[in-house]
Amino acid sequence: MEHVKKPEWLKIKLGGEAHYSETHNILESHGLHTICSSGRCPNMGECWGRGTATFMIGGDICTRSCKFCNTKTGRPLALNPNEPANVAKSIQLMGLKHAVITSVDRDDLPDQGAMHWVNTIRKIREVNPGTTIEVLIPDFQGKTDLVDLVCEAAPNVISHNMETVRSLTPKVRSAAKYDVSLSVLKRIADNGLKAKSGMMVGLGETTEEIIQLMDDLRTVNCSVLTIGQYLQPSRKHLPVSAYIHPDEFKRLKEIALSKGFSHVESGPLVRSSYHAENCL
Repeated sequence: MEHVKKPEWLKIKLGGEAHYSETHNILESHGLHTICSSGRCPNMGECWGRGTATFMIGGDICTRSCKFCNTKTGRPLALNPNEPANVAKSIQLMGLKHAVITSVDRDDLPDQGAMHWVNTIRKIREVNPGTTIEVLIPDFQGKTDLVDLVCEAAPNVISHNMETVRSLTPKVRSAAKYDVSLSVLKRIADNGLKAKSGMMVGLGETTEEIIQLMDDLRTVNCSVLTIGQYLQPSRKHLPVSAYIHPDEFKRLKEIALSKGFSHVESGPLVRSSYHAENCL
């Protein structure tokens, strides 16, 4: 595929504020990983400059190898039993009002890491009772009992990303399946919790497919949606098919809101946790 030139509106601000260094030091001192750096998020400078970060639990090695993701893949190390406490302490030191947690896929574990999720949520709430919690969970291979475990820990928002439209899912995601992801979101909503999902554009999808994805999400009562531009992390990853203009992102947001989503973040640099506190 011919290389598509990056347009001017995708200029990224680098972090230079004092908060950026402070956030980096807190994370490093507790041996924590973030999806901000692991996923080469374009908003890292802005978010770390505001003193926010998305913690990544379960280590930094994923058992899957999705074609869009920059997280390392391979055989993960054993879970760190101190990680929940370290995350909770870091949130306290950063003074976060809203904490976002994600994880690598842990298909190597009998429970896919579900109890590690539960322990992390409980510890955050114990140390930071005034902090709202958003978790971005894997699909747990569609095992509803594992999804229920996380739901029972009662975070304020549970997110699970569809990532892309149905036709592109086998190409973009290494193991996850479109209908399994929808079933995870349905289970979250059925448990009475706010269900959130995210997708990337610029991978070759059509507008009709994006709208169908919105309809599928509303069918399972997903109420929050993020839409962002896919950016190729490296030459090993899928190439960008197209850079979507900011005006189109605004139009997609209007369409999504008209379909009943309670909150939508849509823009070239939007990622799952971007301005996450606004969806509460």
